[in-house]
Amino acid sequence: MASLRRLLARVRDLLGDPEVLAIARRYFVSNGFDGTLTSIGVVVGAVLSGVPDGLTVVKIGVGAAVGLGTSGVWSVWEIERAETKAEIRRTERAMLTDLDDTRFERRQQGARTVHALASGLGPLIGILLPLLPFLFEGVVFTLWQAAVVAVALGVGVLASFGAYMGSMSGQRWYVAAFRMGLAGIVVALVNVFLPG
Repeated sequence: MASLRRLLARVRDLLGDPEVLAIARRYFVSNGFDGTLTSIGVVVGAVLSGVPDGLTVVKIGVGAAVGLGTSGVWSVWEIERAETKAEIRRTERAMLTDLDDTRFERRQQGARTVHALASGLGPLIGILLPLLPFLFEGVVFTLWQAAVVAVALGVGVLASFGAYMGSMSGQRWYVAAFRMGLAGIVVALVNVFLPG
C-alpha cells in the first residue's frame, strides 16, 4: 500500500511538471486522433464489406486497438528512451559528472513511462469507444444503426479532443471541435465512396 502511494505521488508529481504534461498530452491526443479515425474506417469498411454481425466488427476493432495501442507505447518508449539518454549525456558533459541512478535520471525515466502510457491510452480510447454500439447490435441496433452511432461517437471523440486542445490554447473551443470532428466525417465518407 505504501509503495502504491509513493507511485501515485510520483505520477502526480510528474504530471504537475508542465513539460511532462504537455508532451504526454500531445502523444495522447495525436494517437487518440489516429485511433478514432482508424475506428471509423474499420466500422464503415466492415459494415460495407458485409460482416455478419456486430461482434465481428468489435473483434476487428479490438485487433486494431491492440496494434495501435502497442505501437503507441512501444514507439514512444523507444523514442523517449533515445531522447532522454541523449539529454542525460549532454547534461553529464556540461556538469562533468555521471548521472547514473540519480534523481535526474529517475525523473527522466518516469517521464518516459508517463509519455508511453499516454501514447498507448489515446488510441485505445479512440478505437474502443466507437465500437460500443456493436455490442448491442441485434438487441438495440441493427448493424447499420450501430455503424451510424459508432461514426457519431467517433466524431464526438474527435470533437472532444479538439474542444480540449482549443480551450487549453485559448482558441475558440467550438471551432477546434468542429475542425477535429470534421476529419471523422471525411474518413467515413471516403470509405463509403471507395470502390469495391
